[in-house]
Amino acid sequence: MPETYEIGLGNYDTETRKSAESDFVSFWGKQAESLHWFSKWNNVLDWDPPFAKWFVGGKINASYNALDVHQEKRASKPAILWEGENGESRTLTYRDLWVQVQKLANALKSLGVEKEDRVTIYLPMVPELPIAMLACSRIGATHTVVFSGFSASSIRDRIDDSKSKIVITADGGYRRGNIVKLKDVVDEAIKDFDFVKNVIVLERTKNQITINQKDKLWKDLMNNASENCEAEPLDSLHPLYILYTSGTTGKPKGVLHGTGGYLTHLHSTFKWAFDIKDSDVFFCTADIGWVTGHSYVVYAPLLHGATEVMYEGAPDFPDASRMWDVIQKYKVSIFYTTPTALRMFMKFGDDIPNSFDLSSIRLLGTVGEPINPEVWKWYYRVIGKEKCPIIDTWWQTETGGMMISPLPGLETIPLKPGSGTNPVPGVFISVVDEKGDDVPANTKGYLVIKKPWPGMLLTLWGDDEKYKNVYWSKYKNCYYPGDYAIKDEDGYFWLLGRADDVLKVAGHRIGTAELESCIVSHEDVAESAVCGIPDEVKGEVIISFVVLKENCSKPSTELKKELIAKIRNDIGAIATPKEIYFVSKLPKTRSGKIMRRLLKAIASNDKIGDVSTLEDGAAVTEVQNAFEELQKSMKK
Repeated sequence: MPETYEIGLGNYDTETRKSAESDFVSFWGKQAESLHWFSKWNNVLDWDPPFAKWFVGGKINASYNALDVHQEKRASKPAILWEGENGESRTLTYRDLWVQVQKLANALKSLGVEKEDRVTIYLPMVPELPIAMLACSRIGATHTVVFSGFSASSIRDRIDDSKSKIVITADGGYRRGNIVKLKDVVDEAIKDFDFVKNVIVLERTKNQITINQKDKLWKDLMNNASENCEAEPLDSLHPLYILYTSGTTGKPKGVLHGTGGYLTHLHSTFKWAFDIKDSDVFFCTADIGWVTGHSYVVYAPLLHGATEVMYEGAPDFPDASRMWDVIQKYKVSIFYTTPTALRMFMKFGDDIPNSFDLSSIRLLGTVGEPINPEVWKWYYRVIGKEKCPIIDTWWQTETGGMMISPLPGLETIPLKPGSGTNPVPGVFISVVDEKGDDVPANTKGYLVIKKPWPGMLLTLWGDDEKYKNVYWSKYKNCYYPGDYAIKDEDGYFWLLGRADDVLKVAGHRIGTAELESCIVSHEDVAESAVCGIPDEVKGEVIISFVVLKENCSKPSTELKKELIAKIRNDIGAIATPKEIYFVSKLPKTRSGKIMRRLLKAIASNDKIGDVSTLEDGAAVTEVQNAFEELQKSMKK
């Protein structure tokens, strides 16, 4: 039986779940009333599987709900406390944001941007990024944010697919003390795109750039723009943004999100999960180039009039104390980060975070991948000082917002390290077998969502057929997110990794997350990543790459024996890796996720593909060298 932690914020609201379960459509209609609508909807849900239309006929605007609604009571309240990697800082109030957004919205209009035109935003983590998103949403333009680590070819694909009229970028951005030359990348990406009418350039680093005929300087446009721009009443189904998911093969998929349903989902889940109060300082470490940044850095906090910290650079630059320094400096009360980042912080030991005053924190959260139980316990003990609930959230780019999470703002339930607990109210999730039948408790299976939810994607941009095939073809009228999971006897969900990452060894299915958590639970291990390689007898054999904590001094042969014994004891002999390799680092994206597809590609001798989001290329070289050693040893 997993350990449970009886800790919460004293909230007990059984009525919310009861009403959601009895009539989920009316339930979401009631939640939507918390937002400002220019005119109310005629129908809460029009469900024509697999297409859902939420709040049909309603008129709403995301920018208005994020800014205008706060001007009477919160105009002088800080909205964004921005910290640059180079030590710069800025504070923008809700009035500051409101004025800047209106000016940029007018600037976009002056360049011919109209309702439903697309605007690509390729900016570093500076306040001008949310300002650009909110300016687009104010006038009904559809924004498509591209992560500032992507290469010219990746940006080119996205701009071409969306046919963006405008690109907003900067001369550069800071990353680990270096300047990333964003404007140069954009110049290369759009050099023969006639449909791109203008490029708006923000001055951030003052590095030398080429000013082309299409280029307009941000400061010039803003100096000439009016401060007044009324928010456009938009249909609830109006396309708010396209966010491209980078697939391992083929071109990225353009996930299209609407407005009314998406905002309703975010407003509700942010309140339930974070128990947000007017006095809170919220800090989500996600880059806005990913969906967590869209949903829980830009839209959800601003919908609630929250104060949040926005940080520009790498989480461990100039050293491993940076995040704790930021939390201490701004008295952060809610901290939301990735398990990968936590494993990195664990590697450096407890002394660093213990040397900072983290007493302002009252709630912790994780996002991006399943959290290993041992990492959860470290987070709870060292960062939360055994007094803070941890919300372990599961959701995707496609779902728009949280789908599984503890909800301290709604209810207090026992927490189990490594489990996301229950679906949010109004969301119906099951674990099923290949035929789509619910499996018994504690049985591995496939995660499915059985009913529509407000934050769900409208479709894939320009490709309804692909939307049907990718998400709705495996199980009739059920959304299949591609995840492997277990539901325990208490109804708690445990995510075991992507279904296509499930290892099949001698007919047995082993989730990568389950095996990695077992390895990380060893006292000397900081991080682990596993993958499978083809084997004539077993179908697949497992190899594991392991990063040790800095203070570990045990010989590798002894550690390998201990890890193998632990795996055999905790999971079973079938999960024993063919080989364990100790490396100093794993290949990760700049947002902190382990790039497991690189491990699989290296292990399969396939092409590595686009690595423009990779944080440190030396990690790939180290893993490649380790795998080459493995191949040599297997031939002997």
